[in-house]
Amino acid sequence: MPRVIAMMNQKGGVGKTTSAVNLAAALAATGKRVCLIDLDPQAHMSLHVGLDPDELDCTVYDLFTDTARSAEEAVVRVDERLDAIVSETDLAAAESELAEQDDRQHILSRAFAPIADRYDVVMIDCPPSLGVLTINALAMADEVIVPMQAHFLALQGVGKLLETVGLVCQSVNPQLEVGGIILCMHERNTNLAREVVDDLEGFFTGARDSDAPWRNCRVLQPPIRRNIKLAEAPSFGQTIFQYEPTSHGAADYAALAQCVLDGWNPPTDVEVPAPVVETPEAPQPADASGTQDAP
Repeated sequence: MPRVIAMMNQKGGVGKTTSAVNLAAALAATGKRVCLIDLDPQAHMSLHVGLDPDELDCTVYDLFTDTARSAEEAVVRVDERLDAIVSETDLAAAESELAEQDDRQHILSRAFAPIADRYDVVMIDCPPSLGVLTINALAMADEVIVPMQAHFLALQGVGKLLETVGLVCQSVNPQLEVGGIILCMHERNTNLAREVVDDLEGFFTGARDSDAPWRNCRVLQPPIRRNIKLAEAPSFGQTIFQYEPTSHGAADYAALAQCVLDGWNPPTDVEVPAPVVETPEAPQPADASGTQDAP
């Protein structure tokens, strides 16, 4: 089964969609088979990869509201090893349409299950709100990754988001974990950025021995530097690797993908004992008569 990541932050404008698209593309570039799922009614993820919902017959909205439609119909090829299921503005109505439906938290996972074995990674771009759509993403996910800026208010928002994940774990998905924090539009030379990063790392270090869903969370490296190419790429309907593969943004997301993969497959530090080499005994000195002592 694929590793399912919910890219989530209840605050908008923090680089969530940019990170979902470009981290997915970077993972695909390592050889992983990746599917992007857009759960935001604004459909920014869909537009970022050059897909217009109005030109497609089946979107994620259809998967939520029409049991006759299949994920097979909704999948669109974006690039080699990278697929997507797009969103549309009608998805905003799904919140009210699904309000009375039984087991509405697992609609997405049931719809995606028939094609899940095609992929190594599924990346879900969540809306910046906690409703039926986000709950579906969290019910399906193995882990949450939180993009944020190193600002004081963003730090407060992460605290509230962790509380939300904790509630979801209790009621819908006990296996869900918070896997990492992505620092977006980062300016590492400011005192504020350093203080926020120190606070984050101190908080997660303190949670290591707890049973909280964020006990294994880490600040993912490297931070994503502020880069105009990342802002330009969506207007061309391209990932940063298609638009400007030599940019700082492309380098940062490529390194970030490797950091994520290393977290999934940590190296095993097995100490191999050094071979014992027996040193030959030194010859005894000869006596005055010129004969050597017997061994």
